[in-house]
Amino acid sequence: MTIPAFCRDAIDDVVRLLRDCRSLLFITGAGVSADSGLPTYRGIGGLYEEQATEDGVAIEDALSGDMLRTRPELTWKYLVQIGRATQGKTFNRAHEVIAEMERHFERVWTLTQNIDGFHRQAGSRNLIEIHGDMHELLCTRCAFRVHFDEFRELAIPPRCPECLAVLRPDVVLFGETLPEEKLARLYAELDVGFDMVFSIGTTSVFPYIIQPVLLARYTGRTTVEINPGESRVSHLVDIRIPLGAAVTLDAIWTQFLAGEGAPAV
Repeated sequence: MTIPAFCRDAIDDVVRLLRDCRSLLFITGAGVSADSGLPTYRGIGGLYEEQATEDGVAIEDALSGDMLRTRPELTWKYLVQIGRATQGKTFNRAHEVIAEMERHFERVWTLTQNIDGFHRQAGSRNLIEIHGDMHELLCTRCAFRVHFDEFRELAIPPRCPECLAVLRPDVVLFGETLPEEKLARLYAELDVGFDMVFSIGTTSVFPYIIQPVLLARYTGRTTVEINPGESRVSHLVDIRIPLGAAVTLDAIWTQFLAGEGAPAV
């Protein structure tokens, strides 16, 4: 892909500023996994871009804790759709670059909304999977837990083999509270602060996704958005690059390493 001139200038700015950075925060959404062949959910060409699902309810209602309790077959219908979209897919260059940057800079953390597990597979370790991992299934009644990848084989709704209660993914559904230990880790890292904050592939609809950008802005730290579409932070960031995550991060990292005379990590 040929990078437009105005995007190239923005990439030059990011590379220049990175040279003085020791700490980075990456905030990632579904757009980061788009180059892995996963559709975003509400973004451009999203899996659920329309206001209502085929069942006449918003996807946020279908994928809610209340719906799982009252109509688990409906919630699992859409969970399975999302799970099947990940079948045969793996991390892409965007995930790899973030993992490589983690090994290069003094302190790098990734706050991801994604539940596909690709950041961890690519090698990221300082990772806050704030919404969980959909491949971990839990029983809603007993202590049964299992890792599961083959969503094509799941019954709808799946049942616990030990007590026959409905299983659920170890993710935060709409209307549920975020895990306290993950929020504590996020706020602890934000208290330390970051030299540069990247918002990548997310529409930034949640307060805890917007907050790190606002905090960086108000403390004079550089903020960067990489996203083909506009989001709720597009007008707030210092540098906005309206391209996909993989091509942009690869261009930034390649140029950065070339300037250092360093081999790729």
